[in-house]
Amino acid sequence: MKQQAVPYFIFDGQAAEALAFYEQVFDGEVTERQTFGEADFPTPPEAEDRILHARFRKGPLYFMVSDAFPGSPVTTGNHVALVLEMETEEEIHHYYDRLRGGGEVLMELQDTFWGATYAKVKDRFGRIWDLNLEKQQSAPE
Repeated sequence: MKQQAVPYFIFDGQAAEALAFYEQVFDGEVTERQTFGEADFPTPPEAEDRILHARFRKGPLYFMVSDAFPGSPVTTGNHVALVLEMETEEEIHHYYDRLRGGGEVLMELQDTFWGATYAKVKDRFGRIWDLNLEKQQSAPE
């Protein structure tokens, strides 16, 4: 793994407001932001301005934020996940297989539209883990 587990906060339509608040509180910055409407998959009109994914940084403070998709309630237990950034295909498969044992697969291990191999698993203790492996971009010739 590349680093420690990164907190991922999930909101019910308040992610943009929360990010603005955290920017003021911590004097940090949003380094990446994408809405559901900007993503390459069908999105209902009421979700277009919701945050699909954002990253916040201030020195060593780092976390990720998103809104839930409409119809996916945000409740205690699913409002925070831990992201593990993987370095190899073998590593992501290894942790995926171990974490799903006795747990629940929320999103199968798969290639994604954002250029990563990704899975979301709730372990047998109810903790949610996002496993992410960024694809290597080939250099232009």
